[in-house]
Amino acid sequence: MTYINFSKANCRNCFKCLRSCPVKAIKIKNEQAEIVTEKCIACGVCLTVCPQNARYIVSELDRVKEAIRDNKRIIASIAPSFPGSMEVEKAGQIVSALKQLGFQYVEETAVGADKVTNLYVDYLEKKNLDNVITTCCPAVNFLVQRNFPELIDYMIPIVSPMVAHGKMIRKKYGMDSFVVFIGPCLAKKYEAREFQHDGIIDAVLTFEEINNWLKDEKVNPMDLEPQEFDATASMEGKGFPVSGGVLDSFTLGDKHYDRVVIHGVEECVEVFTSMRNGDIEGICLEVNACKGACIGGPGFDKHGDSFYKRQRRVKEYIRDGRKDFNNSIYGSCDNINFKKVFFDQSQKVENASEEDIIKVLNSMGKFTSSDEMNCGVCGYNTCRDKARAVIAGMAETTMCLDYMRNKAERMTNVIFESSPNIIIILDEDLKIKEFNPEAEKTFKASFMEAKGNPISIYMDDDDFNMINSTKQNIYRKKIYLEAYGRTVLENIVYIEKQNIFMAIMEDITDEEKNVQELTKVKENTINAAQQVIDKQMRVAQEIASLLGETTAETKVILTKLKKVAMGEIRNT
Repeated sequence: MTYINFSKANCRNCFKCLRSCPVKAIKIKNEQAEIVTEKCIACGVCLTVCPQNARYIVSELDRVKEAIRDNKRIIASIAPSFPGSMEVEKAGQIVSALKQLGFQYVEETAVGADKVTNLYVDYLEKKNLDNVITTCCPAVNFLVQRNFPELIDYMIPIVSPMVAHGKMIRKKYGMDSFVVFIGPCLAKKYEAREFQHDGIIDAVLTFEEINNWLKDEKVNPMDLEPQEFDATASMEGKGFPVSGGVLDSFTLGDKHYDRVVIHGVEECVEVFTSMRNGDIEGICLEVNACKGACIGGPGFDKHGDSFYKRQRRVKEYIRDGRKDFNNSIYGSCDNINFKKVFFDQSQKVENASEEDIIKVLNSMGKFTSSDEMNCGVCGYNTCRDKARAVIAGMAETTMCLDYMRNKAERMTNVIFESSPNIIIILDEDLKIKEFNPEAEKTFKASFMEAKGNPISIYMDDDDFNMINSTKQNIYRKKIYLEAYGRTVLENIVYIEKQNIFMAIMEDITDEEKNVQELTKVKENTINAAQQVIDKQMRVAQEIASLLGETTAETKVILTKLKKVAMGEIRNT
C-alpha cells in the first residue's frame, strides 16, 4: 500500500522533490510527480521540501476512532521524542490527553528500545562481523535492502523498538488488543505493514495527526493533571531518538568497533557506498535517515520551533527517566520472537544502450558533450543520468530547463522575427530596447541604428507618455503614421514588473485604401443613381407636359364630335 505521495492538484512541476530524493524514487509523468513505492525508502524528505505542500499522507486515524467506538482495548505506544512536538509542563499530561481521546493504556515505546538494547548485546557477543549496522530506523533498513543488498549481512537481525514493544504489549494485554504507535516517522507506516509484522501494530499515527485530533476535540494537555505512563523505560531506552542514543545504550564488551553515528540519507548513502567498496572495516554504525535522528522526523508537528528547541525538550525528558530498565513490568519475554529477516529488495535495472542515451540527449537538443550542462535542476546529477531515467520511464525530456528555455527562446525569436506586425519594446525612458524586422522596414532604420534612441525620433510619443502617467494600456487605436504613409492599429502595453513598454502595431494601410476606394465607388454609384433619377424626373415632366397639350386638343375634337352626333351643328 502507498501511504505517502503527492497531491496532483498542488504539484507544480518544480522537481524540488526529485532533487531532494537520494534514491530517485520519484517518477515524473505528464508533468506530475509520483512516488514509486518499490524504490521509495519512506524517508519523507520529498514531502517536507515540497514548496506547494502537495502532500498526500494516508491517515489511519479513522480506524483508531472506529476501534474506540467499538470499545476495543486501545493501547498507545508513544515514541519518546514526543516532547519535541507536544509542549507540556509534565510528560504525564500527554498520558491524560491520550486517555481523554479514548486510549485505555499509554506506554513508552522506549520500553521496546530497552529490550532491543539487550538483544543487540546478546547478538554481538555471538557474532564476529567486519562491520555492524544497527536497525532501528525503518527508512535506513529499506535503503540497505533496496539499494545496498550486499550489506544485509552487517545488519543486526532484530526488530525495531516499535515492533518489539508491540509484541510485548500483545503478550501483556492480550492478542485482541488494538495497538497504536504514535511517533514522528512516516516510514513506520510502511514498517507496520511488512508481512513479518502482520498483526503487531494496528495503526500508526504521527505527532502531527495526534495534535490535530487534540485540537478537534478541544483537549489541551497543558490544562490536564498528569498521569503516570502504564509502562516507562530507562534513560538509555528513551535516548534512542537522539543522535547517538542507540550506540550509547549498550556496550560492545571486548569487541573493538569504532562507534560511528550517521544521520541523513545522503550521508548514509556515502558511508554505505564506502562499505560496499571495502573502504571501511571495524565500525559499528548508528544510522538514521533524518537529520538529527528521530527529532528531525517528517511526522513532527513543529509549531515553528527550531530543531534545537525540540531537541532540548526531548533531552530534558530523557534525563527524568530511570537509570535502569525494570524487566519486571513485563516479566519474561523468552517466548516472544524478536528476530527480523532482511532480504534483497533491489529492483533490476536494464542498462540503457549508448545509442538510446544519445537518441534521448539529441531529443533534448544536446548533440555534443559541451551541450550537456549537468546542472542538476531536473533532479539528476548529469544529463546522461537524466537520459537513462527517460529510457526507464521515470522522467520526461521536458524536465530539462535548458532545453525548454532554448525551445521557448527559439519560438519567441521565430515569432518576433517573422511577425508581420511592428513590434517595439521601450524602456522606462521611452528608449528603444527591441525593434523587429517589420519595424525596421516601416521606420527605415536598422535595429542597431534605432537601439537606445527615443521613440519620438520615429513617431509621435504622446500615447506612450499618456500610458506612462496613467498606466492605462491602449488597444486597437487607429493612427496614421504620416511620415511613412501607413495606417496602423496601435496596441501599447506597460509591463510593470519589467518596467517596459511593448507596442504591437498592425499595418492596415491596404485595408484603409480599400475602404477609401469602396467609399469612392459608393459615392460614384450614388451620384450616378441621382443623375438617373433626375433625368427620369425631367422625362416624366416633359411627357406630362406633352400629354397635357394633347389631352386639351383631344378634348376639343371630342367635344365637337359629340355635338355633331347630337345634331347641335347644322349645315348652313
